[in-house]
Amino acid sequence: MSHVPPTAIPTTILPDDTPPPAPEGIARRATRFNDWMRRYSWAVAMTVAIVITVGGLIILESGRMRIASEYETALEAKGATAQLSMLAADIAALTADERGFALQADDAYQAHFRDAAGRVRRTLAWLDAYYRRIGDDTALASFAQIRAAADDEIAQGTARIADSPDADATRALPPPDASATLDAALSLLRLNEEQRAQHALDASRADQRISTLCVGALCALNIVLFILLFRNLGIQLDKQARVQKALITQQEELDQLVFARTRQLEALAWHLQSVSENEKTELARELHDELGSILTASKMDVAWVRGKLKDSEPAMAEKLARALGNLDQGIALKRRIIEDMRPTVLANFGLVTALRSLADEAAQRNGWNVEFDLPGEDVKLGEAIEIALFRVAQETLTNAAKYAHASRIRVALTVDEANVSLSITDDGIGIRPQDLKRTQTHGLVGMRQRVSARGGRFEIERATPRGTAISVSMPRERSADAPVVAAST
Repeated sequence: MSHVPPTAIPTTILPDDTPPPAPEGIARRATRFNDWMRRYSWAVAMTVAIVITVGGLIILESGRMRIASEYETALEAKGATAQLSMLAADIAALTADERGFALQADDAYQAHFRDAAGRVRRTLAWLDAYYRRIGDDTALASFAQIRAAADDEIAQGTARIADSPDADATRALPPPDASATLDAALSLLRLNEEQRAQHALDASRADQRISTLCVGALCALNIVLFILLFRNLGIQLDKQARVQKALITQQEELDQLVFARTRQLEALAWHLQSVSENEKTELARELHDELGSILTASKMDVAWVRGKLKDSEPAMAEKLARALGNLDQGIALKRRIIEDMRPTVLANFGLVTALRSLADEAAQRNGWNVEFDLPGEDVKLGEAIEIALFRVAQETLTNAAKYAHASRIRVALTVDEANVSLSITDDGIGIRPQDLKRTQTHGLVGMRQRVSARGGRFEIERATPRGTAISVSMPRERSADAPVVAAST
């Protein structure tokens, strides 16, 4: 039994009956179209309402014109009927006048005949113009026969009642068949005109009903469109109100966050200032203890060596004397640095004495006249408040010396049970409004932060008539946990 290798059987891939997914472009366009419809549906509804209203007005106007034309046709048909009746009456009058004149030759019959003949001619002319205007060929043909018969009747009647030598021929009676035929033709035309008038009236009533239905349908459609429009407007207004409410809520949350961050920054600024003051105190203490003792010992040693070498080595003694001067300058610089870092007068004698001493020293350096309005006795306000007020006064006097070009300074301190207020005023050139808006003015920013960190208020303005006035107000006591609460917010 031989082994037959398997042959490859071709496979046919049957087409998938499931439709392919819609392209993303179609979905995107559909989404944009839906968004556009939601946004501008009111404009679409308003446009459709305007188009429908204008179209309805056009339809109503055309209906009104048709109704007016049909009424006019009915009136003209009624008028033609009346004219035909008058024509029949006048033709009958002509026949009567002929017969009367035939029986009795009276001039009154002739005059009445002529008047009736004139009326007949005018009526025939009016009817001829009417039939030609309406374009009814059948009626116009019938009227042409009636007109010809009427003209013959007038001509024959005129001949019969005219003066003639042959009296018998003149007074012969008109044949009755012609009058009967003419009356029948006039009756047929009157019936035709009455039907025309009735048909026009029926058509006008039908147009009126159609116009009424059109008006009702247009009003109903406009009402539906306006309901949809106002519903859409209500949805939009409600959406705007929700968005506005959400914005207000977000604004309130942002305000709260800004307030919390501001409190945290104030607490941080106060902490940094406290750390700075503590570091200055430690550095001043180290400078006083370590560097002061080194400088003092060095000065004593140099003075002792100078005393020993004063007579034997005058040149060396002179150098040592110069070194003693340099040591004295170093000691004075050390004292000034220590005083700037941690004013000993503030720590030893209090805020009032420190402010007076600070202002007097600044006045001596800059040639100012100083006016004080300070309490007679020193008050204890707490180390933090005293340091903050002293630094504000120190920065203010430094700025006045740099920029104010003043000649007089006034320093005032007011203390009550709840608040403490410091006011410093100069008579210099005054601060400019643009300087008040500058954020790079670190001195002003530092003073504001010091005061706001203690819950106070800092104000700077141009004095009257010239100069600058700085006022600080802060509470005497501040809860110790306030910075901690601000930091944890």
